[in-house]
Amino acid sequence: MAQDDGEMMLTVLLRHDQSKPLAELIRLQREQGLFKKLPPEGVTLVSWHVLMGLGHAVTLRLPASRLREVNLAIEGAAWGPFRTEIYATYDLKDTVTRLRAES
Repeated sequence: MAQDDGEMMLTVLLRHDQSKPLAELIRLQREQGLFKKLPPEGVTLVSWHVLMGLGHAVTLRLPASRLREVNLAIEGAAWGPFRTEIYATYDLKDTVTRLRAES
């Protein structure tokens, strides 16, 4: 899918804090409002996957001007139950599909 100018995608890895039991992680997620705060209103949730043994991988599409707001939402809602990693992301699927067809 083509992105508009000024739009970006982020992949956020939410790595479980394995020093805490699952019940504690779930309690912290609810207390901090993870699923209400992430993504913030007006930011598109592209995907949210559970990676067994790791945590969650969340991909968001957003206007670049909202990056600070997304970062604050992640810090406020995910820190504690998760260690976070954030990566600029782009979609390579169409290119890979074309290259496979050319092979």
